[in-house]
Amino acid sequence: METTKDLVRYSFSDIFEKQPDGSLMPRHVIKINSVVISPGISFSKGIKIGGIDIFDYMNFDLGVDVVNDIFVIKGFYKK
Repeated sequence: METTKDLVRYSFSDIFEKQPDGSLMPRHVIKINSVVISPGISFSKGIKIGGIDIFDYMNFDLGVDVVNDIFVIKGFYKK
């Protein structure tokens, strides 16, 4: 996989938008493990994206590598 630079630390709300119904929607095209999700696709707690329930990390920052305009989430940081 081609990487463009070192990981950048983003706040959770920079990457995901909480919807009025409580679901989350990515603000950018994201990739977690081998799963790619685009803006416009929302998901609720309990849905695993690339094996991860994103809701478990709502109070964390994200380690991201941007590759070809895809935000590749590589890890999570406690605040």
